[in-house]
Amino acid sequence: MKAGVLKETWPGEARVAVVPAAVAALGRAGVDVVVEAGAGLAAGFPDAEYTEKGATLAGRGEILSSCPLLLTVRSLAGGRDAEAIGQLRPEHVVVGFLDPLGSPQGVRELADRGATAFSVEMVPRITRAQSMDALSSTATVVGYKAVLLAAAALPRMMPMLMTAAGTVAPARAFVIGAGVAGLQAIATAKRLGAVVQAYDVRPAVKEQIESLGGKFVELPLEATDAEDKGGYAKAQDETFYRRQRELLAKVVAESDIVISAAAVPGKKAPVLVTEEMVAGMRPGSVIVDLAAEQGGNCEASSPGETVTSHDVTVMAPENLAATVPYHASQLYAKNLANFVVNLAADGALQLDKDDEIVQQSMVARGGEIVHPRVREALGLAPLSD
Repeated sequence: MKAGVLKETWPGEARVAVVPAAVAALGRAGVDVVVEAGAGLAAGFPDAEYTEKGATLAGRGEILSSCPLLLTVRSLAGGRDAEAIGQLRPEHVVVGFLDPLGSPQGVRELADRGATAFSVEMVPRITRAQSMDALSSTATVVGYKAVLLAAAALPRMMPMLMTAAGTVAPARAFVIGAGVAGLQAIATAKRLGAVVQAYDVRPAVKEQIESLGGKFVELPLEATDAEDKGGYAKAQDETFYRRQRELLAKVVAESDIVISAAAVPGKKAPVLVTEEMVAGMRPGSVIVDLAAEQGGNCEASSPGETVTSHDVTVMAPENLAATVPYHASQLYAKNLANFVVNLAADGALQLDKDDEIVQQSMVARGGEIVHPRVREALGLAPLSD
């Protein structure tokens, strides 16, 4: 089995799907790795390191024609790389971030080529698949980098300092949404010396927030089915969000940094920080909106840009993990290698339909969209059993 690693074509994407250290793990599963020349360079992995670990270098066209397994980060997501998609054949198996719920039309294009496609976003949150959880790996990087962006933009220092010139009060950070990204943001802000508060619609995360040194903000609100079976937050109705914004306004106004990481998979992010709330913050305060790619949690956000609103810096970075490409690639490559090893046996892919990981992550096969949620997003009728 040959696995091809393509150089990423998604705008601003610096990560690579396989790092040199992952080549050996794939080799033990009977998978030979062929890397497009220069694919890892932007992430800090030169071609020589791949060849030292046993990988082969090749051009893009050769990889697409000779490698049935294609390992990507975002190259084939959303139908953006029309040239590569146009070269796919029914024998191709594509694995990567495919954004099947946000851009389901891209999955349709893969299906139209007859390719089998696995979306790492859809890997189930079960114990056996923890080592394949690319969403959590990416969110870890995002939460860390968000705090660094905020610290760099804030006209204050983060920690409390006692100096001969007087005492410097610590910055106050407020994290909205305590998923993996939010929890990493809490931990990073705490390490930098900020006083940290956090809120999540799921009461069960209170203990996790407090274990990282943050204070859980409790609101007199009762969410209906706040958490799905995968551990993700579920969308609430607009009445809930309106009341939530009213109660959060006071905490936001007292904060120097607000990091919002509240997202619901496959849905537009809820607006939790209004223009009025931004106006109530101190001049020089910073908001980092990590839900920018899902529409944003902050009403003042402009996806992909940094703007100033009411003398508050509002940052809405997209694809933040790509700005830390070395470690983001390292973590993702480990997830991807574990995923492929689960599929491979004796140098061939064994797509076991009874395997829960295969069932839930496969989005296209044999010219059809096969994932129920993706079919629903495209307005297609359920497949008959």
